[in-house]
Amino acid sequence: MNDAPSGPFVHSALFYGDEDEYLAGTVPFVRDALAAGEPVAVAVPGENLRLVRDALGADAGPVRLLDMRQAGRNPGRILPGVLHAFADAQPPGRRVRVIDEPVWPGRTAAEYPACVQHEALINAAFRGREITVLCPYDTARLDPRTLADAHATHPLYRTPGSPGPRISVGYAPEAVFARYNRPLPPAPSVAFAFDAGSLAIARHFATGEAARLGLTGTRLHDLALITAELTTNSVVHGGGSGTLWVWGEGEYVVCEVADKGHLTDPLAGRRPAARDQRGGRGLLLVNLVADLVRVHTGTAGTTIRCLVGPGS
Repeated sequence: MNDAPSGPFVHSALFYGDEDEYLAGTVPFVRDALAAGEPVAVAVPGENLRLVRDALGADAGPVRLLDMRQAGRNPGRILPGVLHAFADAQPPGRRVRVIDEPVWPGRTAAEYPACVQHEALINAAFRGREITVLCPYDTARLDPRTLADAHATHPLYRTPGSPGPRISVGYAPEAVFARYNRPLPPAPSVAFAFDAGSLAIARHFATGEAARLGLTGTRLHDLALITAELTTNSVVHGGGSGTLWVWGEGEYVVCEVADKGHLTDPLAGRRPAARDQRGGRGLLLVNLVADLVRVHTGTAGTTIRCLVGPGS
């Protein structure tokens, strides 16, 4: 990641205080894209999506509209499943515009660090590409720390009534990404140690515990996939062994895997896999099916925690 704005890539925070300011910042952005013949997507929470759609009226037809509460429930899913999925489907050389709102009032304390890291990684994921990303932030309901983080993850920002974007003097995506690479709260004491010879047993342990906790159907299969991918990654890339935990938190079943590997690529699991790519899709698949993925990595090892609910 680079701590300076560069080239054709534009990533701005939009600070708004009410519905009127929200629409004043987002609707012209969409209309400008339509007037220029540029593909445009709006991925924001459902209540804000309805505001934008109603304000656009008939012009909403060609706009890709996504409820971020569903599409971006797991912040680690937004880059591959929303931004790349839209941008990479467009004709080469055409500028793409996206309104991306990953942070909203009500995001949990467990989700928030993953949101900030997502915002920091957009700058590395799309550097040099013809894409404009606008990220709204509610100044009336989000706390000062969140707004400060928005300045740190966006090279530019906009405020109501401003004629154009301003440079964020606090822009430091690498620093803020590292700051949220925090150790995770301790897992329960019951654990399963695995190695190459016990991967199948580890998967059966995980699905058995998840079923006991009430997970069923497709979501139980998703947890089995998550377990298989994470434990295999530990064997192949994490020193040949690891430790698995499975427990319940409210409506979620939590699957956590820890090993001695060091995840050095911050975009691992957040970039689409090439069509001819063999392997390397494990963490991407995990991000696409889990309701939340949290990662802590360092020279001493890596811990990945995944939440799977009864439905997505």
